Amino acid sequence: MSAPSADAQLARYSFQRKLDEIGGAKGRATELISLYVPPGKQLFDVMSYLRNEYAQSSNIKSRTTRKNVMWAIESLMGRVRSFKEVPTNGLAFFVGRKAIGADKDEPVTFIVEPPEPLNTYLYRCDSSFFLDPLLSMVHEPETWGLVVMDRAEVTIGLLRGKRIEPLRNRQSLVPSKHGRGGQSQHRFERMIEHAAHEFFVKIGEMSSELFLPRKDTLKGILLGGPGATKEYFYKEGYLQYELQQKVVQPLFDTGYTDEYGLRELVEKATQTLHGLEITEEKRIIQRLLSEIRKAETGLAAYGPRDVNHALEIGAVDTLLISDGLRQQRVTFRCTACQHEFVRSLPDAEIDAVLDQPCPNCGQRSVTEVGREDFVESLFRRAEASGASARLISTESEEGEMLAKAFGGIAALLRYPVAAAPAKTPR
Repeated sequence: MSAPSADAQLARYSFQRKLDEIGGAKGRATELISLYVPPGKQLFDVMSYLRNEYAQSSNIKSRTTRKNVMWAIESLMGRVRSFKEVPTNGLAFFVGRKAIGADKDEPVTFIVEPPEPLNTYLYRCDSSFFLDPLLSMVHEPETWGLVVMDRAEVTIGLLRGKRIEPLRNRQSLVPSKHGRGGQSQHRFERMIEHAAHEFFVKIGEMSSELFLPRKDTLKGILLGGPGATKEYFYKEGYLQYELQQKVVQPLFDTGYTDEYGLRELVEKATQTLHGLEITEEKRIIQRLLSEIRKAETGLAAYGPRDVNHALEIGAVDTLLISDGLRQQRVTFRCTACQHEFVRSLPDAEIDAVLDQPCPNCGQRSVTEVGREDFVESLFRRAEASGASARLISTESEEGEMLAKAFGGIAALLRYPVAAAPAKTPR
């Protein structure tokens, strides 16, 4: 499977990064305003609503909260006036004053045009911005149903992009065996079969409840479990007919029927799901680990220093970047000796470098001359060197490994490369 285009990956990354920034803002009271305006909504009606909220906010008892809320609504009305009409996918406004410590705050304003149409009009004033309608757009629309079952237990979930979401777990009351003999044996066997039938009917009902509302976006259903129970369940048609047609063949053998069984099911279905992003990420990280184990002959580099070195000499074939990276690539200059150096740092650590001595002359005269988002700079540098770049989600186990064990960045190489010199800038 080819990776999504660089533009598509960067657009998704930028959207998630913006949501992280908005979600990080916290108010000292209920004074952060979220406003969602769906496409087709008349801005005149929105302004009328805001004027009414402004009048109502004068009744807030706390003087500070009242002042901040009224300021936020005034600012919000000014932002709304700047639009002649609502864009195709709607608009989301986030306005207020966020706390910055020591009883201080500062104004913040965010305006987001979502990647998908909003379907609700919503106004909310709270101590944090309300992001649920936008967070749901981060997930890929392609969804798979997951069912692992036997006579004792069933677990139903979703594979949404790379995230496995357990939805329902149910234990059965079907006896596993009995010690009856003689004339009672057949009667108890019939009772067991009837209990199993009732449990299978319940599984079908739960599947319909959870999957039918999603049938238009449900790409397929993966059915697994130990033994032959799953085959009987499928062949006897316990699933609603529309869901029955979505079951992927062959069915999958798993050793578990709980939440771990869902993960095992996805692992077992790798070939069937070949091309889905989650399996491609597993494959590419496993290849990376295999190359790392080869030591000197391995075609892999990891960590900011070694990967940057490989990029500089054009040795990178595929650049792997954690979508959880939140850093800036900052260029500093010493005004005393004019020496320039680059650091990749979280926002909170940038000011600390300005207080440090120049690594070249030792003078405390370091200034910032430019910065860009670290992930965006990696994509740009990969393109310039002829390498492909791929964002790896932190929602998968492999993505979490890349973020925590390898500093969020690694590369598959065209040829073996020695470790970067110790003084290579990060």
